[in-house]
Amino acid sequence: MLAGLLIIVPLIASLLLFFIKGEGAKKMALGITVIEFALSIYAYLVFKADTDPKMLELNCTWVESLGIKFAVGIDGLSLLLVLLTTFLVPLIILSSFKNTYERPNAFYGLILLMQSALVGVFVANDGFLFYVFWELALIPIYFICLLWGGENRGKITFKFFIYTLFGSLFMLIGLIFLYNHTGEVKSWNIYDLYDAGRSLTESQQSFVFWMIFLAFAIKMPIFPLHTWQPDTYVVAPTQGTMLLSGIMLKMGTFGAIKWLLPMVPLALEKWGSLAIGLCVVGIIYASCIAIVQKDYKRLIAYSSIAHVGLIGAGILAANQQSVQGAVIQMVAHGVNVVGLFLIADILVRHTGTREIDKLGGIRNMNGQFSVLFLIIMLGSVALPLTNGFVGEFLLLAGVYQFSHTYAALAGLSVILGAVYMLRSYQGIMLGEKKDSLGAFGALSVSDKTVLIIICAAVIGFGVYPKPLNDLAEPAVKALLSNMK
Repeated sequence: MLAGLLIIVPLIASLLLFFIKGEGAKKMALGITVIEFALSIYAYLVFKADTDPKMLELNCTWVESLGIKFAVGIDGLSLLLVLLTTFLVPLIILSSFKNTYERPNAFYGLILLMQSALVGVFVANDGFLFYVFWELALIPIYFICLLWGGENRGKITFKFFIYTLFGSLFMLIGLIFLYNHTGEVKSWNIYDLYDAGRSLTESQQSFVFWMIFLAFAIKMPIFPLHTWQPDTYVVAPTQGTMLLSGIMLKMGTFGAIKWLLPMVPLALEKWGSLAIGLCVVGIIYASCIAIVQKDYKRLIAYSSIAHVGLIGAGILAANQQSVQGAVIQMVAHGVNVVGLFLIADILVRHTGTREIDKLGGIRNMNGQFSVLFLIIMLGSVALPLTNGFVGEFLLLAGVYQFSHTYAALAGLSVILGAVYMLRSYQGIMLGEKKDSLGAFGALSVSDKTVLIIICAAVIGFGVYPKPLNDLAEPAVKALLSNMK
């Protein structure tokens, strides 16, 4: 029931928002997302109490003749992603309070529609339903980028749409292939698809692996399928970029863990090393490109490719430490990258530029901002006692179990990440104020609130990661056991 409510509440609210005019749309959207977060916390408490599992599930027949059901449920893995989504969306909406968008009711309605679809992706237990929510999540973010994006948004957004739609169609082919091997009574149930995948020959599993992995690799994105990402992140409105980087790319990493690993163990054994190699190439490539970036928002976009490359490598290494590290790092990356993109937006609003060379000395104009910026940046470079450290340590340890060489190469992300993040902080915050810059000014209440909450999460889960580990560990063990 709770899984269904988490989908329905933002869906209904999004439809209502299209009829709300003026500033009321913004306030209503924030209120609904706070209620949605409270629902997810209640789901967490029910899950931890383990008193009534049916409270977390909803299973209804949808298209009986095709074996399609509206089957949703919350397990440890999906709960982490639902909590991340419902935690970040209110912050994303609050971060927009100093921005002025035309047709705010449509803007916030699309955000809530996307939240509904994202939650649907994370709780779906039916292959066809998973595909429906996967496609539904693309529609609102496409219009957010197209209608409220920056220069050349039409061309760049179209490229993003084509890339992701292209991958989705291949995923549908793979799922249909599995569906046709589910036995006499055809079923889209996730466990029936697991059994169908494991019953295939190595060559058939390889076909399914590449069909489905392609969709996930584009969404993450993994090298060389990443070319849509930097331009889209830069041209999208800040809140659109936050949705894309903080939550939407997790659809790919989540899908790889829950929908790919247990289905095709023979194909993973055959092709896993090649796929991890692509992830590692992406880590080094994106990190090197990030080092030479002048635009801070584009730098964050490339750093995201590097971080997700490490997460992808951990998932494909397919051992307890690496996959558990990937799950924890998905949460940490989502929190940190939203904070970094808000910082890029604050810089533009206060100075009129994101060009690192044109900034400097902001610490002397706003010391509070410099501290909040520093905490989030240190979380991104995985300093011990920040949220980024726990997942990255487990990821590198897990990849090391798979291949010492891959672990050594992936470990370069620690060094390269520190280089581009610390250099950018130095260029923006330290040194002397540029003559062309005016007074930086105080942060707005909404900006300060979002940054403080994110900083609390960076430090809190870095010092005490046990709640994340307690959810991730049994969920990962259960998934890995399905590979045998």
